[in-house]
Amino acid sequence: MSEIIIENLSKTIKNNKILDNVNLTFESGHVYGLVGRNGSGKTMLLRAICGLIFPDSGKVIIDGKQLHKDISFPESCGIIIENTDLLPNFSAFDNLKMLSEIKNTANDNMIKSAIKSVGLDPDSKKKVKTFSLGMKQRLSIAQALFEDPDILLLDEPTNALDEDGVNDVRRILLEQKKKNKLIIIASHNKEDISLLSDTVISVSNGRFQRK
Repeated sequence: MSEIIIENLSKTIKNNKILDNVNLTFESGHVYGLVGRNGSGKTMLLRAICGLIFPDSGKVIIDGKQLHKDISFPESCGIIIENTDLLPNFSAFDNLKMLSEIKNTANDNMIKSAIKSVGLDPDSKKKVKTFSLGMKQRLSIAQALFEDPDILLLDEPTNALDEDGVNDVRRILLEQKKKNKLIIIASHNKEDISLLSDTVISVSNGRFQRK
């Protein structure tokens, strides 16, 4: 079971209040959909939960541990935020294999299973630099999933995917929900939000409001 508690979180960049006294709680077994215009604060909240930015004030507490105090980053978290860093001169498998060596929590079978689940060939030697945008997005999703994290933070997870890819991602995320994962999605795709989310949160000018 995972829980994320956001308390009075604020962040200003260049006199623009990106996060404005945000108070939210997220729990396992639920999918939360963040909706709002570009620049409204959706991605910045995900970055704050990941520990990638320091807030001006407030707290992010994950499973009872405060970010930037007790932990530097979430301990079990899969992430897609903006442009996921992929190694262009390596295959899909080799990309995830090198990442797996950081935490040593995923074996080769877990890596291959994640790659296969998003419709890619785990045995292919094709370099990522030759991938289409859709294939890169599929690999980014596999990268978020392969270590079987408790929390998934996904910014536009169906971006650049064709219809089959979109359906694959939706199926995967619903399966992850059944496994009691905590999932937060930021998306402009209204159908994704409608089909996947238990709770929709509207974002405007750094303020977050449950619908």
